[in-house]
Amino acid sequence: MSYTISDIDFSKSPDGLVPAVIQDEQTGIVLMLGYMNAEALDKTQKEGTVTFFSRSKQRLWTKGETSSNFLFVKEILVDCDGDTILVKATPAGPTCHTGADTCFGEKNSHDTRIGEAAFLNYLQKNVIRERKLNPSEESYTSSLFKSGINKIAQKVGEEAVEVVIEAKDDDADLFKNEVSDLLFHLLVLLEQKNIDLDEVISVLRSRHS
Repeated sequence: MSYTISDIDFSKSPDGLVPAVIQDEQTGIVLMLGYMNAEALDKTQKEGTVTFFSRSKQRLWTKGETSSNFLFVKEILVDCDGDTILVKATPAGPTCHTGADTCFGEKNSHDTRIGEAAFLNYLQKNVIRERKLNPSEESYTSSLFKSGINKIAQKVGEEAVEVVIEAKDDDADLFKNEVSDLLFHLLVLLEQKNIDLDEVISVLRSRHS
């Protein structure tokens, strides 16, 4: 039997907090323990990055808000008593403030490069999508959405050509910059098409299952 978020009883605790265990979605290693109230859980669901209620700061606190070591949510589970949350997530770098993989001193066998790649997910869902939903005159990304699908697709093509050109030279820094430009514009195109990067990754994963 599975339990849903609606089964959480925040009233069990006088301060309205329930413990939230964070587990690496791919390795199963427990990364950290935090606490969530209803507002923190709602923000976590909406933004796709783990947000706690900090008992020391007495406010909502998104893991990674200063370090950029975000925890990207893959699944949220609730225990049978409705008073503990399990969040399966992908870490974007070390989880502990000490620089360790986990807050329990364990080595996470998870390839840290995958954690770095998870930033692409954050970029699409938290930055690019925000520029689409709340456009700004000063934002280049907003201007792309305003120009429409044809212009965005054209930019992807242009950046792809730049990558090919730089690939023939020996300047690694320029090549990496051009690849970054291509990935960014590709994410904008995905967002314009209302397709999450996760959906594309699922296609790649299915080819190697």
